[in-house]
Amino acid sequence: MKNILVFQNEECEHLGVFSKILNGNNISYQYIKLYEEEEIPNLNDYSAIIILGGPMNVYEEREYPFLKKENSSIKEALKINKPVLGICLGAQIIARAAGAKVYPAKRKEIGWFTLNLTTGGIENDVFRGLEKQFTVFQWHGDTFDIPSGSIKLAKSNLFPNQAFSIGKTTYALQFHLEVTKKMIAEWVNRYEDELVTLKEEVNPDKMLKSSEHYIQPLNNHAFLLFSNFLHLIR
Repeated sequence: MKNILVFQNEECEHLGVFSKILNGNNISYQYIKLYEEEEIPNLNDYSAIIILGGPMNVYEEREYPFLKKENSSIKEALKINKPVLGICLGAQIIARAAGAKVYPAKRKEIGWFTLNLTTGGIENDVFRGLEKQFTVFQWHGDTFDIPSGSIKLAKSNLFPNQAFSIGKTTYALQFHLEVTKKMIAEWVNRYEDELVTLKEEVNPDKMLKSSEHYIQPLNNHAFLLFSNFLHLIR
């Protein structure tokens, strides 16, 4: 199996538990640090692409020029049916590359929230083994429309569009399965200014305390979904 190419948009947003799954399966991977302006290599040299999250918005290409290159690369990946998994910002990048709108929501979704699988999600091979309803970690303010021709896989009370697939190779997840308790604590520090503006809506201490209860079930779901995704590229 070839390398997996990982688009990293922010230093503190990395593979998390997904790296343990890759290492456990002896699958190599390569980070491309887009926030440091590293060039995106030839996609044909890789078996799959993972697009991680970040605090920027997909439409902020002037402030973050690498987003334009990232969008072009994902359009290419979709054209050649390269397996792609997008997380949070990564999901929004996939949606935009597939021609759907990405835009600010009425409110942000930060913390632990209930996720519900759609019929499409329940029947999907990559989502096989997941519970119909479980708690996930969220950190986003934008949302997306479901691209034409894709299948909606999950929803939440605040955000009706939480996941979708394109064909049998591309998966977009608005939520974070990859996080660890350490990552969540790092994000609370890194994005402190954002949390200050949301003090009436988000309680960081409560969110961190909730992690003690929810993190292991989340990691179990991460193992199931990501292992299923890896079967696509074997």
